[in-house]
Amino acid sequence: MDILGIGPWAHIALLLAAAFVAGALNAVAGGGSFLTLPALVFTGMPPVAANATGTVALLPGYAASAWGFKEDMAAPPGLTMGKAIALSLVGGAAGAALLLFTPDDIFRKVVPWLLLAATALFAFAPQIRAWAAGKNATHAPTSTTKATLSMLAVAFYGGYFNGGLGILCLALFGLLGQTQLNAMNGMKNLVSALLTAIAVAIYAAGGIVEWKHALLMMVAATAGGYGGARVARKIPANVLRWGIVLTGLIMAALFFAKG
Repeated sequence: MDILGIGPWAHIALLLAAAFVAGALNAVAGGGSFLTLPALVFTGMPPVAANATGTVALLPGYAASAWGFKEDMAAPPGLTMGKAIALSLVGGAAGAALLLFTPDDIFRKVVPWLLLAATALFAFAPQIRAWAAGKNATHAPTSTTKATLSMLAVAFYGGYFNGGLGILCLALFGLLGQTQLNAMNGMKNLVSALLTAIAVAIYAAGGIVEWKHALLMMVAATAGGYGGARVARKIPANVLRWGIVLTGLIMAALFFAKG
């Protein structure tokens, strides 16, 4: 039986559960897209539409996180706040536009590799941040050109796929010379919210968002970000991290198996 034009109750339950847990994970650690994308594909949605729809579902969480850090935001060295915002929008728009023109069969082949890359970023996030901090301590300030191109590349990735975006942002800001964690997190949330918002607008204009699914998952993801995070905080950080890594590896393996 097709419920609400979405599918059987089993599909609705899966999407609600995936979005709720994704919202909680994004609130405390990241990795929510490891669940939303595979859940949508499992229900029969084409991969490109699933990627776009899952991104829409998680947008409110990014916006809320950005608002929560509004007093701590500071542009990284080499960029002004205005330039960082502009690059986020331009890069996010370009990545989203590329997704519109990516055939489903091609994206299906790319997804497991993107999931593996995002999982690796998440797994080695502490080492990446430590390496970035070390580079910052031993090198001269980054040039404006290098900062501009790096920010544009990260925003492009986020507009196209989004998985692991937060880790990429934090590593980039560390490499550019930003040292205050709250400022880094504030900019990470702002960049994520902005490029996701422009990507969502382009996805919507391109007609690849399944809005009934997106709105259903949006409600669950918002609830997960608020209430589920309280439960997730009680889980030891190391257990939570490796649980997310294991989830990413399993999802990537499933996509590889489906070919």
